[in-house]
Amino acid sequence: MGLFNKFFSKEKKEKLDEGLEQTKSSFFGKLGKVIAGKSKVDDEVLDNLEEVLISSDVGVATTLKVIERIEERVAKDKYLGTEELNKILREEIAGLLSETEHESNPIEEKKPYVIMVVGVNGVGKTTTIGKLAAQFKSQGKNVVLGAADTFRAAAIDQLQIWADRVGVPIVKQQMGSDPASVAFDTVQSAVKQNADVVLIDTAGRLHNKVNLMNELTKVKRVMQKVLPHAPNEVMLVLDGSTGQNAFEQAKQFTAATEVTSLAVTKLDGTAKGGVVIGISDQFKIPVKYIGVGEGVEDLQFFDKMEFVDSFFKQ
Repeated sequence: MGLFNKFFSKEKKEKLDEGLEQTKSSFFGKLGKVIAGKSKVDDEVLDNLEEVLISSDVGVATTLKVIERIEERVAKDKYLGTEELNKILREEIAGLLSETEHESNPIEEKKPYVIMVVGVNGVGKTTTIGKLAAQFKSQGKNVVLGAADTFRAAAIDQLQIWADRVGVPIVKQQMGSDPASVAFDTVQSAVKQNADVVLIDTAGRLHNKVNLMNELTKVKRVMQKVLPHAPNEVMLVLDGSTGQNAFEQAKQFTAATEVTSLAVTKLDGTAKGGVVIGISDQFKIPVKYIGVGEGVEDLQFFDKMEFVDSFFKQ
């Protein structure tokens, strides 16, 4: 079994269905109003559908792509009934997501595999690290955590709680310490312990892109003194419940540093799950994980087709 297990169990699928329930109910409630009393997909239906997709946090650029594709089908087929709209939407969104497929599994020979985790405060960054640590450990991997978000004592304390809960070692220093120093010590410790995976928490500030870029660049450079291939991955954690704000954070962070994967959290309990479709389409970076609940296993490997299936399941 690889480092990242994509196997989708029945329980995980049910949790995904449940986690997207609010998004689905909101979306299909709006869609129902669009086609009420209509038998044919015409310009008015498409205009209203555009509004529904945008208001469902799919994003303007992705919405326009979807509408354009449906317009092409309408022009070709001459007559498309509104009862077919659900099926057409599903096909076009699935097609769009499949075009952005990225190979995101690691080269496992490069050990330890170092994941540097970035994201603003409050998005679930530290919790995501804790859940990943638990999942990796359950797969028999040796995991080391690094508390390099040294600007908040709460971040260090929270990561310590996860380390204790999961039963994995943590490397930390005092609040206010140099994040790069913590990252250096973490990687050095991981090499000595023959660890498989290193997860490094970093500061969640975005008030100054230049400072952030300099700080993250320094963290990477210092880690590479121990491991030339580190970090293998820079994972950006986004809060899906913030909708368009998640898009903005993705833009800011991808401009500030080289992000190689995304995790979208807190999709349960929100109607803004459409943001995953837009983010997956717009950023040339794979969405690797989505959060659909509080449990450790509710941080799921993002399977695009399973997501679309749950989103459109009636």
